[in-house]
Amino acid sequence: MPWFWLIIAGLLEIAWAVGLKYTDGFARLWPGVATVLLMLASFWCLAQAVKGLPLGTSYAIWTGIGAVGTAIAGIVLFKEPATAARLACMVLIVAGIAGLKLTASG
Repeated sequence: MPWFWLIIAGLLEIAWAVGLKYTDGFARLWPGVATVLLMLASFWCLAQAVKGLPLGTSYAIWTGIGAVGTAIAGIVLFKEPATAARLACMVLIVAGIAGLKLTASG
């Protein structure tokens, strides 16, 4: 179950990071409220994951999922550049996530 919570936490991190774009610096109430709720849900799921997984592994994978997912969302939703260097760096992050998963206990 900890891996389930960790994946959900990572997906929620992507959601709240994208939500930040819509808050207009937290000047817009409802997007801001939704973003904060997504943050809290992401942290809660991460807290569930660390009950059964090493903290360092959990945090690194959580941020990795969020970083790669948010970068992809930026490319798809906001027309950010998809340069070879950016994509290569995302592949390296995914490789790191896979390595941590393969070497983690729990």
